[in-house]
Amino acid sequence: MTHLHPKPMLVASDVDGTLIDHSDKISARTKAAVGALVADGATFVLATGRPPRWIDPVVSELGYAPLAICGNGAVIYDSATDRVLSSHTLDVETLSWLAEVAEHALPGCGLATERVGASAHDAVTQQFVSSPTYEHAWLNPDDTVVSHAEVIDSPAIKMLIRLSSARSSDMRAVLAPLIGDRAEITYSTENGLIELAVPRVTKASGLAEVARRIGAEHSSIVAFGDMPNDVPMLSMAGHGVAMGNAHPEARAAADEVTGSNIDHGVAMVLERWWS
Repeated sequence: MTHLHPKPMLVASDVDGTLIDHSDKISARTKAAVGALVADGATFVLATGRPPRWIDPVVSELGYAPLAICGNGAVIYDSATDRVLSSHTLDVETLSWLAEVAEHALPGCGLATERVGASAHDAVTQQFVSSPTYEHAWLNPDDTVVSHAEVIDSPAIKMLIRLSSARSSDMRAVLAPLIGDRAEITYSTENGLIELAVPRVTKASGLAEVARRIGAEHSSIVAFGDMPNDVPMLSMAGHGVAMGNAHPEARAAADEVTGSNIDHGVAMVLERWWS
């Protein structure tokens, strides 16, 4: 469906696989389209699984410091002032239960937790900790390896479960019926990584919080994404756009499929209103 949606008041974009290319760059065309919408008075936000501390490189690429929905909706972060505006954390009791379930259902898996401080660069908070058996799905220079007990001894915005020999979709199929409504379960890569958050905390809930802050109706939102963790956001937006490189679940949830992240897919849609 490619009819012209009314000019949006709020535009949300996923980062990896959507706004940036395989070299973590934003094309000049996409940057110009985002700049035009901001200059016109619309609001642009990032909606990502990334934690706040991984937003700076995106801001540098954009040349603009937007609000960011981080941790798949668990954190609202103001990149312009380096302030965490709100956060939702799993408590220690829940983390302990989730760890027990995961390790029983997925033998050999490694665990990690993502925590949040008052800012992206809060030196007081140990923001990412992992167990000795945790294998990274991508480079994480901020990792601190700790004992299993220490991984789950503080509230966290999300728990990460890693089993490099498995597909993430298969891991979700195993875990979802066991976890039920005790946690939100999603993934942003098929490389054996599952992410757990507070129940009903998703990119959609984070985007709804931003919409309330600026007085935007859901019908006035356009959202872009490419993976299953984007599905709630694509479904709640007035117009959900999946990238040409998107996972089938994201495509199914979207109103439209645009070009890929390396073919200026975000700009192709935004230029209908801002060119």
